[in-house]
Amino acid sequence: MAGTGDDLDMLLATAQGWLDAGHRVALATVIDTWGSAPRRKGAHAIIRDDGHFAGSVSGGCVEGDVIATAQQVIERGEARRLDYGVADETAWAVGLACGGRISILVQPIDEAYFPPALLADIRRARAAGASLEVATDLASGRSMVGAGDDGAFAAIYAPPLRMMIVGAVHIARALVPMARMIGYAPMIVDPRGSFATSFDGQDVVVDERWPDEALAEWRPDASTAIVTLTHDPKLDDPALAAALRSPAFYIAALGSRRTHGARLERLRAQGFGTDDLARIAGPAGLAIGAANPPEIALSILAQATERLRARP
Repeated sequence: MAGTGDDLDMLLATAQGWLDAGHRVALATVIDTWGSAPRRKGAHAIIRDDGHFAGSVSGGCVEGDVIATAQQVIERGEARRLDYGVADETAWAVGLACGGRISILVQPIDEAYFPPALLADIRRARAAGASLEVATDLASGRSMVGAGDDGAFAAIYAPPLRMMIVGAVHIARALVPMARMIGYAPMIVDPRGSFATSFDGQDVVVDERWPDEALAEWRPDASTAIVTLTHDPKLDDPALAAALRSPAFYIAALGSRRTHGARLERLRAQGFGTDDLARIAGPAGLAIGAANPPEIALSILAQATERLRARP
């Protein structure tokens, strides 16, 4: 699968590196949230025996207390659950004054709790474009691959986010850095040589194959967004057809409503049904009155985020 690792992959690789260097390491995981908690369920931090850490479970609110607890967990060799709420004295003491509540499980990364082999299993599955479910029994603090029993905390590790952009145009210049900030690995395809060379020095390689050829190798998965920007049916239509045959969570095409209507008719003629065509966001992006390339890029990323967070 084409693409690069993301923040989660780097975090897991860092944890493995610390273990290989002889450190003892703990994993902190957000297992429940209420209200305006700053991080989503499944967010991780890793903490080394000397207090060095990476990642975040609260955006900074309770990190200090989690780090101190993790060092105790490492020393004692046992998992521990931490519950913070705005009404609790401990919440104010550690900084969770944002109006929410958060529960965090801290586990030693060892055979008894979070086996080190799970780090490699998660990275391997995600690199192959697959999701991996890991269940944690909250009573014992033990994690393992699989769905687990009722009451277990289930973490589903989806493949890294990718955004496949068809068209090395001005909007793509704004879209690429914005997408990276959010966590996507952006990829551009454009067989028009003059457009491809316009991205020289932009820290992104433009694939100069035809879009359907590139997508066949890139293999879009359920964590992939596909956006066509060229307005050229010879480029956009094959890319959209390939996208509709994939599990991509977001498919969007730039162009007016009239242009989009004609586009749908061409795709319908290829055999795509109403439900298939409804997957395409056209015109691309949320209706925010975008009037220039950066604003259009913002609207596209906002819509992609909306679709991403709506997934089950």
